[in-house]
Amino acid sequence: MSERVPVLRIGQVLLVSIQTDLDDQAVMLLQDDLSAAVVASGAHGVVIDITAVEIVDSFVGRMLATIAAISRLLDARTVVVGMRPAVAITLVELGLSLGGVKTALTLDKGLRMLERARAVPFDQDRSGTGAAPQSGIPDTAAGL
Repeated sequence: MSERVPVLRIGQVLLVSIQTDLDDQAVMLLQDDLSAAVVASGAHGVVIDITAVEIVDSFVGRMLATIAAISRLLDARTVVVGMRPAVAITLVELGLSLGGVKTALTLDKGLRMLERARAVPFDQDRSGTGAAPQSGIPDTAAGL
């Protein structure tokens, strides 16, 4: 059986730090655990730290997008932080855009992104991704 990934609460944000490459069962458990934690805590944001992830396949990539979509439906925005260049390249090569998933280079930047986005209600969010509208420059490129 796969190990469960811990879901930690920091104020109104849930933090998931993935420390190993996940198999399909672990990803499904994470999806269930995280959605239950969002409901139980009333969190407004979710940060998924994938700094330690070296390999990602199409299933894991799709599940990141699914987790973000579920969180949005439960009134929480999601930011994936710490993506390695090799993981980003693999996702692009697999044709996965991770629509609806905001990214930031570091945990600190991801937390700040969620704090800024909290001031903008979902119904006023023109990006459709659950994050505050920006200047048209992608968040990671803007140096957030």
